[in-house]
Amino acid sequence: MKTMTERERYLNILLFKDVDRIPFTPGEPRESTLKRWHKEGLAENKNYLDAVKEKVGIKLDTSQNKLRADVGVSFKMIPAFKEKVIEHKDGHYIVQDWMGNITEISDKYDYTYIRSARDFVTRRWLKFPVEDRKSWEDMKKRYNSQTTSRFPDDFNERCKKLGDRDYPVGISFPGPFWQLREWYGFEPLCILMIEDPEFVMDMINFWADFVVRTMEPILDKVKLDFVWMSEDMAYKAHSMISPEMTRRFLLPVYQKWIPLIKQSGCPIVDMDSDGYVGELIPIWIEAGINCCDPMEVAAHNDIVSYRRKFAKQMAFKGGVDKRAIAKGGDTIKKELERIIPPLFKDGGYIPSCDHGVPHDISWQNFVYYCRLLAEYTGWLE
Repeated sequence: MKTMTERERYLNILLFKDVDRIPFTPGEPRESTLKRWHKEGLAENKNYLDAVKEKVGIKLDTSQNKLRADVGVSFKMIPAFKEKVIEHKDGHYIVQDWMGNITEISDKYDYTYIRSARDFVTRRWLKFPVEDRKSWEDMKKRYNSQTTSRFPDDFNERCKKLGDRDYPVGISFPGPFWQLREWYGFEPLCILMIEDPEFVMDMINFWADFVVRTMEPILDKVKLDFVWMSEDMAYKAHSMISPEMTRRFLLPVYQKWIPLIKQSGCPIVDMDSDGYVGELIPIWIEAGINCCDPMEVAAHNDIVSYRRKFAKQMAFKGGVDKRAIAKGGDTIKKELERIIPPLFKDGGYIPSCDHGVPHDISWQNFVYYCRLLAEYTGWLE
C-alpha cells in the first residue's frame, strides 16, 4: 500500500477503511506531567512527542512542523466577561472568569487555570451568569453570529488554503448540554429540566440556531474532515441525565446539526464526553454521530464489548487505561493486547490514553507504552 497523507490516514481509519498505518497519538501530558518528565530525562527544550518518537525509532515527519491553517471561527461569547479576582483569602481565589461564572480555585494556581486544560485542577463553581429569564436575555446578546470579530479578517483566504491540504481539519463547539451547563450550572440545569422545561428548550433552541448560523458559512466554503462536539455528560457509572431526557432535550439538536454537516461532505461527527457513555452511544448513533472519545476505562467503558455491540456504527479514539500506563511493564502490555487486536481487525479505532496523561505516569513508562503502541500501529520499520 502506498504511503498515505496524515489526512488520508485519519479519515480512512475512522471510516473503517484500509490504512498504511494507524495514526500515532499516544496522548497529551498535562503541565504537572511534563514537569515530572523533565526531571526524568525529557529535555526542557524538546517537544515530548518528537522526543518519544526518536526514542522508540519513529522517523520524524517534517511536514508535521509546517504552518497549518484553520478556519479561525469562534463559537464563544462576544464580548466575554471581564476576568477579575474578587477575593483572595485562606489560600483561595474567588474569581469571575471570562464566561461570567464566579469560581473558587486554590492560589497554588494562576486563576486562568479555571478555564484551561493545562493541568488537573480542582475548582468550585459558586454562581452562574444565567439565573432567570432576565439574565438569559442579557446573555443572548453575547451570541450574535454576525459579530464581526467572530470570523477572522482573512476567513476567505484561509478557506482557499484549506482546499489543498494533507492534514485533517475540523471545527469544534459545545453541545447543548455542555453549553447550558456553562450558562446555568449543572445542578440548577437538571432541576430546571423538571421544573421549567420550556425555559430549558428556549436556551437549547437558541444555541442550536446560533451554531447553525455560525457553522453554515464554514460548511459552504470548506469541506471539513470532522466536527467535534463536547458534552461531558456522564459520571463514572451513569450519564448525568437519563437517556430519556437526552432524547427529549438533546437529540433534536443533533438531528438539526448533523444533516447539515454530513450534506456538506464532512464525514466524521465526533462526540467528546468523559464518564460512562454506554447508555448514550445508541442515541448518538441514531443522531448520526459516528465517533466518540476519550472512552475512559475507569468509568466502565469497554470498547471491545462496544465494538461487538455496535459494530461499525461507531468509531473510537482513546480507550487505553491511564492506570495501566502508570504501572508500566506487563500491565500496559496486557492492556494493549486486550483492546488493540480485536479493534484493529475492523478498523475504526485510534488508540490513545483515555484522557490527559496524568503526572503519575513516569517518562520511562510512557516511552515503553509508546514503543508498544508504535509496534501495533505500524510505525516501526
